[in-house]
Amino acid sequence: MEKSKELTLVYEENGINVKNEKSLHSSIKQWYVTAGDRFEVKIDKYVIDLVREDSLIEIQTKNFSAIGNKLRDLVKYNKVMLVHPIAVEKYIVTTECTNQVISRRKSPKKGKLVDLFDELIRIPDLIVEDNFILEILMIKEEEIRCKDGKGSWRRKGISIKDRKLLEVVEKVTFKKEKDFLIFLPNELQENFTNKDLAKALKVTVFKARKITYCLKKMKIIKEVGKLKNELIFVKS
Repeated sequence: MEKSKELTLVYEENGINVKNEKSLHSSIKQWYVTAGDRFEVKIDKYVIDLVREDSLIEIQTKNFSAIGNKLRDLVKYNKVMLVHPIAVEKYIVTTECTNQVISRRKSPKKGKLVDLFDELIRIPDLIVEDNFILEILMIKEEEIRCKDGKGSWRRKGISIKDRKLLEVVEKVTFKKEKDFLIFLPNELQENFTNKDLAKALKVTVFKARKITYCLKKMKIIKEVGKLKNELIFVKS
């Protein structure tokens, strides 16, 4: 999905949000920009990524917990769209401390739309708000790592420094609760468990639990009993 534009972002607020802004966040903002948009705009006590006519657009690449209360306040009186990217294809670029590239390889991990629940589990209550829209960008990205000895022991001390947008592959918009019915495949029985859902979606039971938790909060499904230690759900 290409968007051809040559617009310059003019920021109204140049505080810490802009200074600490990562490449992926900045690039997604640039991808969305249309003529007349305003950036880093102060609304009440919050600074908004992008303001378009009567809509507020917030970009969050991870950690919905950090933005939950902000969104809950804003959605009371404004139309709010939350944008979140999921990498369907990722390239890992490793550098020395001098920024010299050591290697570039394709990650075996491929993100899927269902991964949105890894973050949505923190704010499922917002989906029922009429003023709230969730937009997921399926992207290709580069993850920039530095061999500086300061990173996680799992990565042998290599730090993740940045994420860069390579391409937007697809955009998926969720405006209403019913839009999430795509995560309840037709082959599911009327009554189903997390194990049944995991099998139908080809995800882990752990992921299925996140999905059913969110769908219950949206009142798309309801809990109707137990089968041994398994909760039983049915569509509302």
